[in-house]
Formats: sequence, structure tokens, C-alpha cells
Amino acid sequence: MSDIHYCDADGYFDTGDCPVCGDDGRRVLSARRRTQVSKFISGALRHFPDDAGLKLNDAGWTELESLLARTQAKYDGIDREAVIGIIRTDPKGRFEVDGGRVRAAYGHSVSVDLDAGGTPVPDTLYHGTAPDALPSIREAGLKPMSRQYVHLSGSVDAARAVGNRHAAEPVILRVDAAAMGDDGHTITKRGKRVYTTDHVPPAYLTEND
Repeated sequence: MSDIHYCDADGYFDTGDCPVCGDDGRRVLSARRRTQVSKFISGALRHFPDDAGLKLNDAGWTELESLLARTQAKYDGIDREAVIGIIRTDPKGRFEVDGGRVRAAYGHSVSVDLDAGGTPVPDTLYHGTAPDALPSIREAGLKPMSRQYVHLSGSVDAARAVGNRHAAEPVILRVDAAAMGDDGHTITKRGKRVYTTDHVPPAYLTEND
């Protein structure tokens, strides 16, 4: 991750110079500190809200001020601007803000009911996995496992990056998202790169060439 900066005219950025006006802005948070704190925020909103002292509603939302207070209690020198900067510039679009509320856009292991976003879904999506998972996938399809939803990617490269977490040479599966939609399965876009669904039956899966 890169340092987070703030431009008085155009807001937060992490691209060296402001992508709108070219100003170098004011540094809000170092890359090292950003990585550390963003992992806590992500974990608190996805996996351990109770341990972090947060209360999520049924859709995964919590008060932004509560998240700010818990983050500041854990990390010295982290202010509101730093937390907002982390949320606004997250490269994977992991967070959503709605007024004074914040939530993780996807990836929960705690029980939440994310609302359907209504965003158009590509006809083809992708999933990266380890080769030794293929026999069970061919038999039962893609299941959420420890997460609430199956996570799919919009490109082969994105799916490979996910698959690399599980194997040096991941298998990329092609998902017929158009056929799934026609057959009544719901697929929802979450954040910038991730699509989620409850289950992908084997009939909609092929290995990518």
C-alpha cells in the first residue's frame, strides 16, 4: 500500500500526486501504518465486531463514530482523518459509507444480510482456486465455506490473484453468470472488484483455457 494524502480541493488519494489537480497534498498516513490499521478495520467489520467492541445491524452497518473510537483506542495517533482516508482510498473497495454509518462491502464470516445492489453483472465471471479443490467443486459447485457468500471476480487476472492465496498455480474457473441470472440465481457486485452469490452449481462452471 502507498501513503495516504489529502488534497484540500479534491480529497483523499494514494497515487503520489492528486489525480485531479496534480497537487502533492498533505500526508495523512504512512503506508506501513495504513496497512496495519486497515487490517484491523477490515477484520472488525467482517469477522470480529464483538471483540472490537462494535455492534453491527442485520445488514452489517455500524456507526462510523464507534469504529473511529475503537480504532483510536487500539492505535495511538490515529485520528478521524486517517480512518476516513483508509476507508475512502481502499484499493479493493472493501468499505461502504452511508451518512454516519460504515460497513464492509463483502467478505463477512459473521452473519449479515447484505442488500442487493442492483448493479449490472457481466455475463462471465471467474473464480481462482487450488487444483486439489477441483474434485469437490466438480461434484458440488462453489460453496461459501467459511464465508457467507461465494466470491467471484470480474477478470481472469483478479481471479488469479485470489487463487494465488491458495496455490502457486491456481486453476481459474469460468462462471456463466448470464445463465445463472436467467435461472433465478442472484449475483451482486460488492465494492470495486468482487461479486457474490450464495452458490454456484457445477453446471455453470468450466475451466478457463
